Amino acid sequence: MSIANLARRVVRALTPYQSARRIGGKGHVWLNANEAPQAYPFTIEGSRLNRYPECQPAEVVNGYAAYAGVNPDQVLVSRGADEAIELLIRTFCEAGEDQILICPPTYGMYAISAETCGVGIVEQPLAEQPLTASRQPDWPAIADRLSDVKLVFLCSPNNPTGDLVGRDGLIALLEKARDRAIVVVDEAYIEFCPEASVVDLLARFPNLVVTRTLSKAFALAGIRCGFTLASPEVIAMLAKVIAPYPIPEPIAQIAAQALSPMGLELMRERVVELNKQKAAFKAELAKLACVKAVFEDKGNFVLVRFVDGAAIFAAMKAAGIILRDFSTKPGLDNSIRVTIGYQGEMDAVLAVLRDLPSPTL
Repeated sequence: MSIANLARRVVRALTPYQSARRIGGKGHVWLNANEAPQAYPFTIEGSRLNRYPECQPAEVVNGYAAYAGVNPDQVLVSRGADEAIELLIRTFCEAGEDQILICPPTYGMYAISAETCGVGIVEQPLAEQPLTASRQPDWPAIADRLSDVKLVFLCSPNNPTGDLVGRDGLIALLEKARDRAIVVVDEAYIEFCPEASVVDLLARFPNLVVTRTLSKAFALAGIRCGFTLASPEVIAMLAKVIAPYPIPEPIAQIAAQALSPMGLELMRERVVELNKQKAAFKAELAKLACVKAVFEDKGNFVLVRFVDGAAIFAAMKAAGIILRDFSTKPGLDNSIRVTIGYQGEMDAVLAVLRDLPSPTL
């Protein structure tokens, strides 16, 4: 008997989330993971490394609370936003009984975390808006399913389409979901459009949860540090479930530096630079015959629908440029996501697109 047969049935049948490093292959231009192109100059000291770290390091909790505009008792630090997603499912969903709702195409870890926890998944695809490339959650359809689900996961800006969740639709859903379901808004990319955050709604809706990360605009994907923002009651429940020492001491030190006035200023400067780079890249894409459409662009990435996505992806791979193919996802045929990197990296992408022979377009 294979040792794999000892694993849970759901794990044996599970198709794992294909992270950027799992599927990247060989290349020298990495634009498939929505990372920041440049690291920040943070340092660590080792005098406390012989001790177990705090479960919730006060300097990090207080720093993020001040940055996000909430109270410290509304903040939980975790190993990336991915752990926050799983904690929410493990805390609020009974295995084999409860379900979550997701709106594909969206971030794949919502479904993976539910499957590994033995929790069902209700899919309600995003609704494409007439005459635009914008997509919104199908608010009436989600409201009709509230009696079937414990958690609703919404991503804003959405990965991979870049859309923002409409504020009016979200408020109406939160009203209908009171005492029925928790609505989770994933704001991993919110620093690229901070005016669109819904954190202010936490004061009105105890059934709203917001997840955040230092992986994107803060350029700290390598330290795996994320945050859950919610009512003190929700945070207290999650704190019962989280691992005893989730944040290593070096991670806490770097996170605290990132949340210092210097760190926040540096982050905001880089966001301005990346948003300018994104606008310039989109302007060049609009000139190319191989491009059919460019989706919303509220994150540090652009999703592009090409005439022949497979040919584009193959040409990029041959040139050592690693992108992310989403052509198999609902409504995203021939679509490829491009992370915004250095100007030289974006120029390399454009050079490949411009040099493609006409028969491949």
